[in-house]
Amino acid sequence: MPRLFTAIEIPESVAQMLAFLRGGLPGARWIDPENYHITLRFIGDVDASVANELASMLDRVNRAPFELRLEGLDAFGGRKPRSVFANVAPSQALMDLQAEHERLMQRVGLGPEGRKYTPHVTLARLRESSSRQVADYLSERGSFRSAAFRVERFVLYSSRASVGGGPYVVEEAYPLAALAAQRAI
Repeated sequence: MPRLFTAIEIPESVAQMLAFLRGGLPGARWIDPENYHITLRFIGDVDASVANELASMLDRVNRAPFELRLEGLDAFGGRKPRSVFANVAPSQALMDLQAEHERLMQRVGLGPEGRKYTPHVTLARLRESSSRQVADYLSERGSFRSAAFRVERFVLYSSRASVGGGPYVVEEAYPLAALAAQRAI
């Protein structure tokens, strides 16, 4: 059964900018640019009835489109780095959307996410990269900043277990403000 998660897609122009950051870090398994995304909520392996209930609940999310920007690079894992990522600049609209996803997941019986939400785009997963190599990579490229981009939808992705992330398949797309526009009519 595929794993599910909700996410925001990265526009192709921003993905191309991120792709230029690939390389120069021994032991990195680089994510393919078409798989870049900002996870909202990891769901995991669920049966068809839960997946259908989630898809229906997500259809009721009523949020306005908003702008995001990527700003700076960092790594998860401290002394044993696990991944390198691009930070998402602070956005209350993003945090509100993610909190709503968290509430919906708990409503269908999924346990709460155990980690604090840190919006990011994973660029590489690390195996044998030392903390020094990662620090050097970040010092050379850490000032990365993307142009702002408009978020007009979120998606429900599925993935198959694989090394390095992806390929991801959009199972359903949910436009932002769709309900607000319908109510205005």
